[in-house]
Amino acid sequence: MKAKGYLLAALAAATYGTNPAFAVPLYEHGLNPASVLIMRYMLGLPLLAVMLTARGHSLRLRRGELGPLAILGVLMAISSLTLFEAYNYMNSGIASTLLFVYPILVAVLMTFFFHERFRITTGICLAVMTAGLILLLKTPDGAGVSWTGVLLVMLSSLTYALYLVMTNVSATVQAIPTLRLLFYQLLLGSSVFWILICTGTPLTMPSQGIDWVYLLALALLPTVVSLACTTVAIHTIGSTATAIFGALEPVTAVVLSVAVLGQGITMRELLGGLLIVVATTLVVAADPVDRVLLRMRRMFPRRR
Repeated sequence: MKAKGYLLAALAAATYGTNPAFAVPLYEHGLNPASVLIMRYMLGLPLLAVMLTARGHSLRLRRGELGPLAILGVLMAISSLTLFEAYNYMNSGIASTLLFVYPILVAVLMTFFFHERFRITTGICLAVMTAGLILLLKTPDGAGVSWTGVLLVMLSSLTYALYLVMTNVSATVQAIPTLRLLFYQLLLGSSVFWILICTGTPLTMPSQGIDWVYLLALALLPTVVSLACTTVAIHTIGSTATAIFGALEPVTAVVLSVAVLGQGITMRELLGGLLIVVATTLVVAADPVDRVLLRMRRMFPRRR
């Protein structure tokens, strides 16, 4: 069962990392982040409705479900909006990399507020990934990143961490079937973008046929597929392990920034990505690694 959770967590992270590959070309064609996201959500809703109908699931909400769903929807919408806005201020691969501070935030929240045990391997993973993030932090020419972009990504990371924690600890949320949960997250979360548009943010529409392909890809991969896999993974392996598997997200974003967006990549970035992959692999082997480390600790007790 855990193997399935690890696989879904990896798939969720990899598909979420495709965001810049589809969003940046839309910006180049004149669309703004709020418009991209509201169309992404609106296209995702019928996809989920079809999947729900095919499985015979009802859209009816039970008592007490609306509040948690609204909170999750708003958290996800704010996380998406701030990340997509950050693409206007910095390299999209760097933005996706900086977003990956959220596993640290999840681990801290779960440890201090929900008393989840902080495993030895979790600490090692976070240390290795921090080294990888440091290597990925600067642009290829060594210049610093935009602080406006950094603040936007940090807000995106915090709201996503809160989303993961709430999904993990809320008994009400865990009792809601995954597809129905995602449907109402998108529906209620879209209110954030409608508010922006109604208060002055222009609604920009696609001007080319390829734009609809990008929008449909955004609705399918980093929205429906990623969120569905994330939800199931959290229920299977927990929010901390799922968050750590998000290491694959910046790796995917960097690879696509080179292959699709034509952005360069340096040896520093390659090494940073490798460290992140190593940390992710370590999560899978957490149980045996913890046993080995505990055995070594017993072999070499501290002298008094």
